[in-house]
Amino acid sequence: MKTTVPVGLAEQTEIAAYTDFATGAPAPVREELGIGSLHVGPALALAIREDPSRFFNRAGGFGPDQPATADVSARVCDFFREQGVPQGSLMIAPPLLPSDWPSTAARLRLTEGSRFAKLGCDVETALSATDGVAALGPGLRVGLVEPHQAREWATVMMTTFGFTAPAMADMAAACVGRPNWRQYAAWEGERIIAVGSLFVNGECADMFGGATLPEGRGRGAQSALLTARVRAARAAGCRWLVAETGAEGPGEHNTSLHNMLRAGFEPLYERVTWLWRAQQGRSNT
Repeated sequence: MKTTVPVGLAEQTEIAAYTDFATGAPAPVREELGIGSLHVGPALALAIREDPSRFFNRAGGFGPDQPATADVSARVCDFFREQGVPQGSLMIAPPLLPSDWPSTAARLRLTEGSRFAKLGCDVETALSATDGVAALGPGLRVGLVEPHQAREWATVMMTTFGFTAPAMADMAAACVGRPNWRQYAAWEGERIIAVGSLFVNGECADMFGGATLPEGRGRGAQSALLTARVRAARAAGCRWLVAETGAEGPGEHNTSLHNMLRAGFEPLYERVTWLWRAQQGRSNT
């Protein structure tokens, strides 16, 4: 029987994955990158000062136990300012937006950014769906990443997403073998061509960081990596799976989104990214 992922748990699992991914790095890496985090009840905020992409500067996990009130949102914006980042994002699921959010966003000078598709399903549904996924292409194999393969795995992941600063790969490599994480790769011979991770948060697991080198695309690597991670979630005792990827606009095609739909994931909602920018100055309070 299908079950629906609780929205609050889906959001908390996502931000917990990002925060653990970054803050679990060794102290010298955290210092070099300027990694900081903030707990606001079950909600979390993360900032990486030396990451020019600004992608990791985010706050999430807002829900019934920690609504995105005006005071909480202001604390998050102050955190971004104190961390010295030029931009940060507040991720709030549409069903969990407070009724006074328009006035809060205006007061904090938050603007709408990109949209993400949030997906989820129960593990049993994904297991059934991935049984019928197309076979992995000839010459490829999928398996767990071992500690001695961490640097290559991390380099493929971070460079594919455009995070090219060497310390960013160091941060990612430190994640391999950490509790609550499972890292997988697809190899062609001895070379990694695609990667994907699973983050386990109690009963819910997050599909994290799926990436494929250009020459490895269209060969079934990401579908095979999804299958491996679904099975790992079942082995870890998870009940639900969640994932997020860019929402499709008119005429757009997101391959990652369609891979997950074939793997049994269902759209839960589209979430707006609410952007705070340092140059906009302090809000009127």
